[in-house]
Parts: sequence; structure tokens; C-alpha cells
Amino acid sequence: MLTRKRFIGAAFASLAATACNRNAATTKIGFIVKQPEEPWFQTEWRFAERAARENNFELIKIGGTDGERVLAGIDNLGARGAQGMIICAPDTRLGAAIQQRATANQLKLMSVDDRLLGADELPIESIPHVGISATQIGRQVGETIAAEAAQRGWALSEIGLLRTTFDNLETARQRTDGARDALIESGLPAARVFDAPMRTSDTEGGFNAANPVLMRQGAIRRWAVVGMNDETVLGAVRATEGAGLGAADVIAVGINGSASAQGEFQKAQPTAFFASILLDARRHGFETTLAMYRWITENVEPPLLTYTDGKVMTRENWETLKAEQAA
Repeated sequence: MLTRKRFIGAAFASLAATACNRNAATTKIGFIVKQPEEPWFQTEWRFAERAARENNFELIKIGGTDGERVLAGIDNLGARGAQGMIICAPDTRLGAAIQQRATANQLKLMSVDDRLLGADELPIESIPHVGISATQIGRQVGETIAAEAAQRGWALSEIGLLRTTFDNLETARQRTDGARDALIESGLPAARVFDAPMRTSDTEGGFNAANPVLMRQGAIRRWAVVGMNDETVLGAVRATEGAGLGAADVIAVGINGSASAQGEFQKAQPTAFFASILLDARRHGFETTLAMYRWITENVEPPLLTYTDGKVMTRENWETLKAEQAA
């Protein structure tokens, strides 16, 4: 016979099981990116969605293109019952405000790609971060250019380095500084470095920044080109083409291994876009989101700092590298 005591116990057990199942099925994680239209962030989101499907939680994707949209997005996540969020902020100096707003909405917080900075403009070390050593990736760009210049028999003392810059973003500055420093250490005279400050971090921004530099330095007929990503470097490549320079005159190396880079490698004839440093969007999307899920559901805190590395992608190996990454 089912006594009242047993009935109440069974009811509580049923409620507990229901609540547990509901919580497992309704785990919600926000993923905010600064440039949702960019291929890199679309790839991150795609792998984050795979993590959500495989682990039965909801992923909420938000484009946070400026500070106002970021803070509104965090409030939206709180209103929708999310328990955690991952962010690549449009301005890393928003770190303190983002941390405060996440705390107010009871959201666990991780950063990806660009590390959040505090009011002192130093990294907020208490926020778990998955990113890239921007300086090391930049150095890899410079080393790739130096190796190809040697292969072509170029003297670094005779080339110009076109450095498309976006220095108000720390990650961008570290990347282009790293590339410049590696080339100077390889023999490039510092006086042969020509900065091209950009207003926007896209192809148009790279093109508009590079044009005036090339016009002023028309006597230089061999160039190396670096930038914060593939798109800015491709913009500069288009500018070199407009100046009458071709693949034999320019060594341009981008960063990300994006669809833009792959499109360039698929052209019938090689262009000045020689290589890209392929970054691992799978880890940044899938593994970061999975780490947040485990933090929420199992209370397993992610490492405070994780750096991923890059691989040199060229016309010869890009298909192999992309297949490996997608596996």
C-alpha cells in the first residue's frame, strides 16, 4: 500500500528528477562576437553550434559590434535565462564593464580571441581566456616572409615592409609588431618599415591605408605586406596590384586562413598573397563552448589562460589543412 509518507517521498523524487532533466536540457550559453559577418567568427559559431548539438544545450549567438550592443546583449542573455557567456569584444578595454554586467546577470564569463582588459589596461586574469599569442603569430608571419624572401634571393635590405596597422586593438598591434620585429631581426632595416594606419579592419580598410604609402614610396619595387588578418592584407595586395606590382614583386602573408585566403589560393594564377597563418577556429568555437558547458553543469572551471598555435597555409597545402581542421 502506498502510504502518505511514501507518496510524498516519491513525489519529491519525481520533481527532483524532472528539475534535473529540465536543467540539463535548458542550459543556455551566449556567444558574443564583434564582427558576426567575418568568416572567422562564423566558423567559431559553427563549431560552437556543434558542441551545443552534441551536448544538448542551447547556444545563443549575438553580434556585439560596439559597446552598447555588447551590454544590451549581456542583459538579453540574463533575461533569457542563460548561465554563461563567451565573448570576443569589439574593444578589449570594455573588460571591466563586461565583467560587471555579466556578474549582475549571474553569468559565468569567458573571453575568446581578444583578452579583456581592466581599467588599468592590463588583462583581467580572473576571466578564463582562450586565444592566440598574438605576438608569436605575428612573428610567424615575419619568419614566413623572411624564408620566402631568401628562397627568391631577395636581400631584406632592399625591400619595403608595408605594415597595415590597427593599433587601437591590442591584438592587432601585437600581431603586426611581432611580424615587424621578426623581419628586423632577420635583417630588414627599421627605416624600411612603412606603417599604413587603417580606419577599419577589413579589405577596404587595408586598401585605403596602403594606397598612399605605395604612392609615396614609388621607388620601392619589392614589398612585404603584413596585417592583423587576411582581409586587411588582401586589401593591401589589391593596392599593390593597382601600383603595377605582381606576385613576383610582393610577399604578403595574412592571418586566419579564412575563406578570403582560400579564395585567393584558388585563383588560376598566383597573386601576391603568398600565405596565411591558419588559426584553429574549431578549438576557439567548439572547445571553448564545451568548457563553458562543463563549468556550468559540472562546476569544472576552465584554465585561466589557453593559447592555440597556427600553421602556414599556402596554395600548395590549404586544402589538406582545411580538411584536417574540419575533421
